[in-house]
Amino acid sequence: MKKGRLSKSEQLYIKQHHVSKPVDDIAAHLDRDPTSIAKYIETKLDKGRDKEEEASYDLKTRPFWEEIKSQFKTDEQKMFVYHWKRIVGQFRDDVLPTEELQIVDAIKLEILMNRALKEQQSTMNSIDEIETLIATEKEKFIGDQDREYLINLERQVAIYRAAIEALSKDYKDLQGKKSGMLKDLKATREQRIKRLEDSKQTFTGWIKNVLQNAAFREELSINMEKMRLAVDKESARLAGYHKYDDGVIDQPLLTPETFSDD
Repeated sequence: MKKGRLSKSEQLYIKQHHVSKPVDDIAAHLDRDPTSIAKYIETKLDKGRDKEEEASYDLKTRPFWEEIKSQFKTDEQKMFVYHWKRIVGQFRDDVLPTEELQIVDAIKLEILMNRALKEQQSTMNSIDEIETLIATEKEKFIGDQDREYLINLERQVAIYRAAIEALSKDYKDLQGKKSGMLKDLKATREQRIKRLEDSKQTFTGWIKNVLQNAAFREELSINMEKMRLAVDKESARLAGYHKYDDGVIDQPLLTPETFSDD
């Protein structure tokens, strides 16, 4: 009896037959434990989950989910689940293990980017508060101003501004890494549009490409000549006499051109 996660073909078979066939029959056909089949039907099919909900459920059954919970806060975990189910749903569950890791890393980068922006906004709010204190202190008569207090406040502003620059740099670095991962996954809009355009290529467009692209035209010519030579060689072979297993001798390819009075 097979163990482990259900394959895509097994999942498809269950989805197609779980209404019309008993669990035991499905399990016997797939050589699986009926309990696991029943659990799959209950958790994935009977509850009416869509693809995004299935992806969310699958994520929380992965071994790395415990690591993610220890790495991110509760609100960030919710954001991780949101992005995971959206991306996996976009790929229509056609995700290989290596692509899974890329998706995980891309989502982590997205969360870190959001974290950097939040810290940046918090720092900017702190600067506004300190600058208000500075302005209030400077409104006093010069003799009543606390110079050490002002210097300390201005030093804090300088530190916060340096922190904002560092956060901005971190954000740009994370954004570049995330964009690279999405390109590797072919998940950007440009790549999706290109795939759609490639899949919708018309015959007229193909002819135009043949006429305008000399390299493509040469490649087609070479392939056509190879095909012609192969056809001629095979035609000559089949036009000859062959002895079959039953002892009969005949020409497999009998045409007016290959007919012989012999």
